[in-house]
Amino acid sequence: MANGTASYIGAIDQGTTSTRFIVFDRTGRIVAVAQKEHEQIYPQPGWVEHDAEEIWRNTQEVIAGAMKQRSLRAIDIAAVGITNQRETTVVWNRKTGKPVGNAIVWQDTRVGDAVEEFSRDGGQDRFRAQTGLPLSTYFSALKIRWILNHVPGIRKLAESESSELVFGNLDTYLLWNLTGGIRGGIHATDVTNASRTQLMDLETLAWDATILEAFGIPATMLPEIRSSSEVYGYVKEGALAGVAIAGILGDQQAALVGQTCFNSGEAKNTYGTGCFMLMNTGEQAVQSQHGLLTTVAYKFGKQPARYALEGSVAIAGALVQWLRDNLGLIAKSSDVEVLARTVKDNGGVYFVPAFSGLYAPHWKSSAPGVIAGLTRFANKGHMARASLEATAFQTLEVLEAMEKDSRIELDVLRVDGGMVENDLLMQFQADILSRPVVRPAVKETTALGAAYTAGLAVGYFCDLDELRANWAVDQTWTPNMPADTRAELYRMWKRAVTKSHDWVD
Repeated sequence: MANGTASYIGAIDQGTTSTRFIVFDRTGRIVAVAQKEHEQIYPQPGWVEHDAEEIWRNTQEVIAGAMKQRSLRAIDIAAVGITNQRETTVVWNRKTGKPVGNAIVWQDTRVGDAVEEFSRDGGQDRFRAQTGLPLSTYFSALKIRWILNHVPGIRKLAESESSELVFGNLDTYLLWNLTGGIRGGIHATDVTNASRTQLMDLETLAWDATILEAFGIPATMLPEIRSSSEVYGYVKEGALAGVAIAGILGDQQAALVGQTCFNSGEAKNTYGTGCFMLMNTGEQAVQSQHGLLTTVAYKFGKQPARYALEGSVAIAGALVQWLRDNLGLIAKSSDVEVLARTVKDNGGVYFVPAFSGLYAPHWKSSAPGVIAGLTRFANKGHMARASLEATAFQTLEVLEAMEKDSRIELDVLRVDGGMVENDLLMQFQADILSRPVVRPAVKETTALGAAYTAGLAVGYFCDLDELRANWAVDQTWTPNMPADTRAELYRMWKRAVTKSHDWVD
């Protein structure tokens, strides 16, 4: 149970571009926060990597930094939750603590040939019945296989009796290091992250031996699968020494919890590096017929697991970063709204940002990015506007699929993530969806979800009703676009998407 004198709850939010440590009070208000970006490594086209050791160093720094802001001590923190970029794959040596190479990021497409290879025997949905996932470059399994097959000597070491090599996504890697690393670190993950590896059976919540054999992955490498809300271990040293690590959720599931979507049919959409819509489907794992993923939403302690339908979009905020870093059209990401407002519409320009192929609902790994509709009239303002609209169009595609699968029509869409500060995007999102878009008062819903999960485990929070009471509306955008305009914009978007489909034979 929590220390009775602890006033706050903490969350490590390890994302695709940065790592943060946030301290919340019981109302969900942010008390302290520190953040540090890590390097994005692009060794060759289609490859995206992170230095896991850099992320671990950054994690220690942001914890120390946030605690120092308010002169907090470990005794002030009831527990800590971890939320993380999902699917990003780390393999390390448990005796030395050293990764065998850089982490392979969820956006990485180097295993595209393997997707084709495995799809030839059973199709792209070969493992969907067990895992809820199609074969794709997105998930962890083929990334593990790539490391075993391409790093010299690694497969032999992984299959040896010493069992020195272990795998984890970033949640597992951080948990292991926080709880001691080579000196007894806990090697575990939660059901939400395990459900994104394409190695876990959704019904049994256990690693699937048949799939492990098909991919050639030794079971000894894998972490123990545990619930999303329990005490896994205690921080060994640093500013949080002695504090319980009591919650783990993949980032999108964490946002679902942070938005208090605890009832079947409630959904949220997170606008970050990618864009991810999740709908709680209750204790039933609903198999998608329209290009979505079936995933674990959360599992609180010994309670039954809750499931979700998910629509995953690979590139959202990353497209704005691309305009900034690759084209130099803007100096900072927030400038994109100012630039987009210099024009009244997209000028006929449509941007399909398939930098990592197309995810939901298309699942075409070979699809490249496409800019369609360019004329001499088009300028950088139209490019900026088309980039923002691309996120909204992709969200509409996912929403349509989700309503077909769930047979539930959403009345409003709860939104969170960095891009929800962009009023132009949020208004266009409401317009193109033809339904209200609602932003909560506490916008850091991903970190908040991790904090909620940890707090429930140690009694810092009493129950889900207490969490629901914290949720409040900050702003609502209502649609005001004529139906014929909306239909024509969406028709042209879908036409641009077909160009991406047809680009590669």
